[in-house]
Amino acid sequence: MRISAVRLRVADPEGLALLYRDVLGMRVDRQGSGCRVGYNSEDADLLLLPGGGGYTHDRGQRYWKIGITVPDVDLAAAHLRALGTAVSTPSQFLDIGYMCHLADPEGFVVELLQHDFEGNKPVQVADPDAPFAQARIGQITLRTGDIAGEDAFWRAQGMSLLSMQEVAPHGFDLHFYAFTDETPPNPDLWAVENREWLWKRPYTTLEFQHLAGAQFAPVPDYQGIEVEGLAAPLKDAFGDPVLPG
Repeated sequence: MRISAVRLRVADPEGLALLYRDVLGMRVDRQGSGCRVGYNSEDADLLLLPGGGGYTHDRGQRYWKIGITVPDVDLAAAHLRALGTAVSTPSQFLDIGYMCHLADPEGFVVELLQHDFEGNKPVQVADPDAPFAQARIGQITLRTGDIAGEDAFWRAQGMSLLSMQEVAPHGFDLHFYAFTDETPPNPDLWAVENREWLWKRPYTTLEFQHLAGAQFAPVPDYQGIEVEGLAAPLKDAFGDPVLPG
């Protein structure tokens, strides 16, 4: 099994798909009235469905972002700026990762996350002319106030917990799940040394930003996750769709 897509409802699927192609280097396939965009690997796609247009990013919402992992965030950010795309200045966020952020024209947030921490990146790890050649959709990020409920649901589907990361200055922690038989280098899932390993995985992980007891609002334009190998549609611990991929 694997996460095969995150489904987002947008105002202009074809127009947005072309932006993901031309700016972030994804392929584009038409799928009914929508568009499937993604990289050519075992990571998830984005399925852009018609009918949206009212999305506004809000920290009180269940859906947060996708994360795209790349070998060199500085090169990727410079490439985006050269194309006229606004992107934040890359920086090392605590002991989590070296990253920056942008928003697509419909307001959905995209995080660019480097395989290695700041200062650990190998020399000439990416082609300056093709900074997204090794990109993957590394994370689909949701918020939760009930990590025990999320854990029980996703473990029942066959996922494994790969990493837990405390973000004490912001009052939350992060939990990463995947359909994989791989195990992190350090059996202590809180260990910092597992994080650069995690950012190099070829598959998409499901990331939960956990704020204990918090209540989050549903996002109508987030239409759920597709899982390849799932036998029948389900509802996750929050009530959002989990669909066969």
